[in-house]
Parts: sequence; structure tokens; C-alpha cells
Amino acid sequence: MPNLSTAAIINAVVSSAAATGFFERVNEHEPVSSPGNGITAAVWVDRIVPAPGASGLASTAALFVLNLRIYSLAQAEPRDAIDSNLSDAVDALLTAYGAGFTLGGLVRDIDLEGEFGTPLSAQYGYVDIDTAMYRCATLTVPCVISDVWAQSA
Repeated sequence: MPNLSTAAIINAVVSSAAATGFFERVNEHEPVSSPGNGITAAVWVDRIVPAPGASGLASTAALFVLNLRIYSLAQAEPRDAIDSNLSDAVDALLTAYGAGFTLGGLVRDIDLEGEFGTPLSAQYGYVDIDTAMYRCATLTVPCVISDVWAQSA
């Protein structure tokens, strides 16, 4: 049986995003086809690594990093509102993950300030999907989970 509750953690991140009311849909995977009009969010696993500063002698803690990408059609009108709409959604997510930073007790915490090297953050860019260009903001959601893997000699 796995020690990480990955499905529950992903579901909690998705539920928090959906609860903001900013998104037409929130997917638990990176889209392979056009997400459509409106603002869409997608969540997927970026990496899983030990979190040495949170580990003890009997067990290793994990840093479970998720990506949450927000998509808006780059040709959406009015174009001047695209970045402000994305930034409003990012702000709502940063607020939600800061306020509920244990995801209901599923994780020790979301690493808000980068204690383990990766802070809760957002990076903006563009992505081409199905011949359509999307403006996007990719949030890095680093979750610290205590006592994941037992250590023994």
C-alpha cells in the first residue's frame, strides 16, 4: 500500500481551486486537447522528493509538488482583461492555499515560503494546445508530508 495519499491530496487541491468560483472546469490532468473558452484549471504531479529538513531518524518526509495551470484563450476579448482575470484567479488560489495550508490535515503544510526550496508561486507564460494559443499561469504547489517512508538499518 502506498504511503502517499496522492489521490486525496490532488482531490483537495482540485476542490480548493473549484471552490474559488473562477473556473469553468478543473481537471486532474494536463490537457491534451483544447480546454475551450473561459478560464480552465488543471492539476498534475510535478515531482516527489525527500524533504530532509522535515525528516527524522525513523522516517523520511516527502515534498509532493503539484502543478496547477490556469488557461485562458490568448485571443479572448477583451484582451486587456486576460492577465488581470488570470491574476485574480491566481490571487484567489494563493489565498485559499495559504488559509488551508494543511489541505484539511492531508499534508503537514504547503511550503508557502520555500523552506524546502520551492515556494508556493505562479509563473506566467503561453502554451499552444490544438493549434490555439493560451495565456497561462502555472502555480507550483509544494506539499510537505511527514513520515512517508520508514528508515531502518
